[in-house]
Amino acid sequence: MPASRRAALLCLILAACLAACSGGPPKRVYPPSASVQELSILEGNGGWKLNLRMQNFSNVPHTISAIKAQFLIEGEVAATLDRAPNLIISPQGADIEEFSFSPSISAQTHMAAALADGRSVRYELRGDLESSAPDKRRDSLKFEGQLWPVPGLPGVLR
Repeated sequence: MPASRRAALLCLILAACLAACSGGPPKRVYPPSASVQELSILEGNGGWKLNLRMQNFSNVPHTISAIKAQFLIEGEVAATLDRAPNLIISPQGADIEEFSFSPSISAQTHMAAALADGRSVRYELRGDLESSAPDKRRDSLKFEGQLWPVPGLPGVLR
């Protein structure tokens, strides 16, 4: 085979390889997740402030259009979280949504006992996260974790 034909064939192969790679990485969309980043007991009115961390595990931006979930402390419903934040989360990133509410009496009781003893409390989030982008979908949310008192910050748990 003459050198010019080999060079032309090599160029053709390289062009085909470049064309195959030009589409970029495949779009991977996974369900978002939510967990508690911080819970603060507000002085005076007994209300709570909850920083909810919403995580995007996809390699494309994700828009959380609604969250509807129960927040439980030691198995007792503390509050219902219901909001339409239209929060755009970058690929493989996270963002915080803040909720303020008056918790149930049973949740307050569990929290007061845990804070008095300096121990953790078990929490759960149960409900749905709705997305509007990259596609419209509703994903079930179920997350269980523990919140520990933060030393030096009274009434704050992480």
